[in-house]
Amino acid sequence: MNISVVKTSDLPQKFLEVHPHNLYLYCKSYAASLRANTAQVKNRSMVSGGGKKPFKQKGGGRARQGSIRAPHYRGGGVVFGPQNNRNYELKVNKKQKKLALYYALAELAANEDLAIVDNITIESGKTKDAKAFVDGLGQRDVLIVKELIDDKTFMAFRNLQNAYLIESNELNAYLAAAYHSVVIEKAVWDKLTQEG
Repeated sequence: MNISVVKTSDLPQKFLEVHPHNLYLYCKSYAASLRANTAQVKNRSMVSGGGKKPFKQKGGGRARQGSIRAPHYRGGGVVFGPQNNRNYELKVNKKQKKLALYYALAELAANEDLAIVDNITIESGKTKDAKAFVDGLGQRDVLIVKELIDDKTFMAFRNLQNAYLIESNELNAYLAAAYHSVVIEKAVWDKLTQEG
């Protein structure tokens, strides 16, 4: 495999003119979309029990009470607690998503952590061969972008903790920014640099 490291001077001008705020907005949106949104409490209408007045309205000298499941009672409902109907989605425009990816790749190129390979294929399907490829890069972890993943290559990379193999349509700014280095197939890189 012929590996060539991309430097800032090799990048198209459109990669170098991007404001870093685009990457911040995309990463914030991506992280928000991963939230489980399962936090939920019961309000007084959801707590079981409390159908009967605890004591009569008048004559006791105490404040009137309608239910022992009111929020100020032990075992009562919770006021203003989280409900699992909240929408955490943050909208990011298509153009901003593209700009965020450009900036993330430009940052990698500035640190010489972006590499282009003619073809990434592990024909043996063995993890040791994939490990040898990753170790040869000399990086802590690596994101590998392949145009189409074949079964053998997938099996070779799937158990490696410091490598993550994705297809070209899965590449986004968050993943590019999350890994210390990125290796891209030449066909994928050509598409990225040529699209307007």
